[in-house]
Amino acid sequence: MKQLFFITILLFASCNGNEQASKVPKDLDSLVVFRQKEFNADPKNVESRKLLIDALVTRGTQRMKTQDFKGALKDAAAAFGKDSTVFESRLLYANVLNNSPDRSEDDKAIAKRHYKVLLKQQPKNATVLVGLASSYAQLMDFESAFKYIRKAQKIDPRYRDSYTLEGSIYRLLAQMEEDPRYLEKAKAAYERAVQEDPKFYEADMMLGMLYEAEGNPICMEYYTTAVKLQPKNPEVIFSLAYAKQMFNEPKEALRLYRKMVQLDTAFYQAQALNQIGVIKQYDYKEIDSAIYYYNSATLSNPTLANAWHNLGVCYEQKGDRIKAIAAYRWAIKYDPEMKISKDRIEALL
Repeated sequence: MKQLFFITILLFASCNGNEQASKVPKDLDSLVVFRQKEFNADPKNVESRKLLIDALVTRGTQRMKTQDFKGALKDAAAAFGKDSTVFESRLLYANVLNNSPDRSEDDKAIAKRHYKVLLKQQPKNATVLVGLASSYAQLMDFESAFKYIRKAQKIDPRYRDSYTLEGSIYRLLAQMEEDPRYLEKAKAAYERAVQEDPKFYEADMMLGMLYEAEGNPICMEYYTTAVKLQPKNPEVIFSLAYAKQMFNEPKEALRLYRKMVQLDTAFYQAQALNQIGVIKQYDYKEIDSAIYYYNSATLSNPTLANAWHNLGVCYEQKGDRIKAIAAYRWAIKYDPEMKISKDRIEALL
């Protein structure tokens, strides 16, 4: 759902009090072009270089926040190439390498080296300490990761992301070592992150997932908080709706799924329609209604194998063997590992 290691993203705004505001573009893309032209006109001008770097870092930071890591890396590399001594450009470069979903082992090692250089410049910078801790964690050196997390927390006890990273590492350790004690530590860390930043819905989502995995209905409280903070986020709404469905609140689950259908996100529309079908099929025993919603789900996202399989189950219940086999075959087409669909085809044949 979320990346395992969340690093704070800094936003560095550029400004120049000597310029007339009317001449400076407001949108970031135009601003970068504007600054680039200024720099090209006089490459030796220190102020022009600084303003261009500021613009690139600002846009790169914004791109990173919107998960455009390729664009962010391009901006970070350009800013870093203009002047490698600028703290903000090196930090952005390290953060992009460290957080990109396509990062390689080399990227992780390079990010770590950049964080170490930054730490020499600012040894009490909590953001850099957590970034370095994250790079160690991604290299599976958890001892070093915790060492830098503790340093960051000592410098700034209210720094939210140090607790988020701590919780993520404990969550990973719980999965690797199957030790429930790590899960309790993960919960405590995420709770502290929420305490320091009540608007940080990602920590509420993590807490919700941890409690849901344990079968604890308290997960719905955390998901509800996340929905209040992100009322139009389909991923957040889906989490609450699914929890409501699992903990025997089908009416409320239906309301939330229908809310999702109204959002302009085909993937989550299909997921919501599929789950409405599940509720109609199993909670209300309305097979024809379930078929309608499963069909709607496959129209919204034809590759949703679960919806095709569920459709096949409905046709089996209605005694229509031909349509059931066809639906199961569609499920296998989009998910060749769909063993339950393969088993049903063999049984029907």
